[in-house]
Amino acid sequence: MVKSKILSPFQKFVNLQSATGILLLATTIIALVWANSAFADSYQDFWQYELGIVTDSFELRKPLLLWVNDGLMAIFFFLIGLEIKREFLIGELNSTKKVMFPLFGAIGGIALPVLLYIVLNQNPDTLKGWGIPMATDIAFSLAILKVLGNRVPLSLKIFLTAFAIVDDLGAVLVIAIFYSGNLDLVMLGSALGLLAIIYFLSYKGLYFEFLTIVSGFVVWLLFLKAGLHPTLAGILMAFAVPVRQKISTFEFTDQLDSIVGNLKKSNILQKPVLSAQQLDLIDDLEDWSDKYRSPLQVLEHKLHNWVAYLVIPVFALANAGVALTSNGGMESALIVNIIICLILGKSIGISTVIFVARKLKIIEVPADITNKQIIGVSFLAGIGFTMAIFIAGLAFNSSPEYIDSAKIGILIGSFLSAIIGFSILRFRTVKGSFNHNPSAVKEAN
Repeated sequence: MVKSKILSPFQKFVNLQSATGILLLATTIIALVWANSAFADSYQDFWQYELGIVTDSFELRKPLLLWVNDGLMAIFFFLIGLEIKREFLIGELNSTKKVMFPLFGAIGGIALPVLLYIVLNQNPDTLKGWGIPMATDIAFSLAILKVLGNRVPLSLKIFLTAFAIVDDLGAVLVIAIFYSGNLDLVMLGSALGLLAIIYFLSYKGLYFEFLTIVSGFVVWLLFLKAGLHPTLAGILMAFAVPVRQKISTFEFTDQLDSIVGNLKKSNILQKPVLSAQQLDLIDDLEDWSDKYRSPLQVLEHKLHNWVAYLVIPVFALANAGVALTSNGGMESALIVNIIICLILGKSIGISTVIFVARKLKIIEVPADITNKQIIGVSFLAGIGFTMAIFIAGLAFNSSPEYIDSAKIGILIGSFLSAIIGFSILRFRTVKGSFNHNPSAVKEAN
C-alpha cells in the first residue's frame, strides 16, 4: 500500500502521457486527411495566415504556424525544463546510480541515429537534418506501454521516461548550438542578464510566479530577436523555478494543528456560514499551503494538462499535415534515411550500449527488466514525432522542399518503430511474470 502511494505521482504522469498519445494520434490523422483532401489549400492558408504587431519602431509578425512552433512550443519546453530539473534534483536522475542506466541508453539512442544519418546521407543539402532522429516522443511511447498494462514492469516505464528526458536535454543542446541563426550579441546579452537576475532571486529564495511569467515573455522575445531559437527561453526559465518549499513540513504541520484547533473552537454554534474569524483562519491556511507547496511542482501540475491537451495536439495539427502528392516532389533518399535512423539507429544504439555497459558492470539494470523488454522499448524509442518534426522544421527552414519529405520519414519511421516495439513487448513477454514469478525473469533473459 505504501509503495503504491509513493509511485502514484509517476503513475498519474504515465496516464496523462498515454492520453496525450491517443490525442496526438487523432490530431495527426486529422492533419493528414485535411492536407490531402479537397480542402488542402485551406490547411496551408490557415497555418500561413500572419498575425502580430507592427509599429514604426517594432515588429512582431509571424504566420500562425510559427506562433505555434516558436510560441506555444516554448510552453512545452518550459514544462520539459521543469521535468528535467525535478528529475535531476529529486527524481529518477538524482544520483549517479539512478542516472547511469537511462544515461547510457540515451547516449546510444542519440549517437548511433546521428552517425547513421551522416553515413547514409548523400545530399549535402540534407546533411543539416542529422539532429532529426535524436529524441524520443514520450507521449506516444508511454501510451503504448500503457496499452500493454502489466505485461511490462513499472521500472521499464520509469526507464523510458528517464532516458526520453535525457534525450530531450540532448536535443535542446543541439537546437541551441546548431539550429539557431546569426546571433545579435546585444539582444542575447540582455536576455542572459535578465536570466541572471531571475536566477539570483531564486537562489535567495525570492520567487514570484507573476514575475516569472513576465520575465519569461521578455526573455523569449529577446531570444527571438537575438537569433537564438526562442523555445530555449522556456528551458532556461524553468531552471530558475525553485523546487524547495518556503517552509518545512514540521513548520507547516505545526501551523496546521493551530489553525484546525482554532477552527474547532470557533465552530461552537455550528452556523451554516463562516464567521469573520473562520474566514481569516481559512485565508491563513491557504497562505501556509502556498508556502509549503514546491513552486516547481505547482507549475508542473498547472501546465501538464494545458500542454497535454492543447499545446502538443495543436502542434501536431499544424505540423503533421503533409501533402502526400506534393507538386514539388519528394526526396526519397531523405525519407529512407530518417526511417532507418529511427528504427535501426535507436533500437541498435540503445540496446547495444546498455548490454555492453551492463556486461562491463558500469550500470545496474533492475531485476524485473528482461533483455527482450530492453530491445522492445529500444524500438519504441524510435517514435520521434514531436521533437523530430520540430527539429526538421529548424533544419530545413531555408529549404522547405525537404520539410515534407522529412515529416513523411518521421511518420513512417515512428509508426513502424511503434509496431515493432509493441509486438516484441506484447508477444515476447509473459503477462504479469515479473509480479508473480521472479524466476520467469531469469528464464526470459
